[in-house]
Amino acid sequence: MEIFYSSKEESNRAQEEAFLLLPPAERFFAFLDLSRRIMQFPVNTTDESRWKNNFIIELPARGAAVEGEY
Repeated sequence: MEIFYSSKEESNRAQEEAFLLLPPAERFFAFLDLSRRIMQFPVNTTDESRWKNNFIIELPARGAAVEGEY
């Protein structure tokens, strides 16, 4: 195992270059894998903080008409 010391910018650039070297299909699957792992990351939230300062789109129930002024 090797340990590398680099700045954040250098590390980010190296990660991006390695990612872009992957074939498009592998890039897509790497993105899906990252998305799955992010969803499993533990976070501390409360009901209040979950909705605070967020733009929320609530979809109507299936078959229900959308009403309101635009």
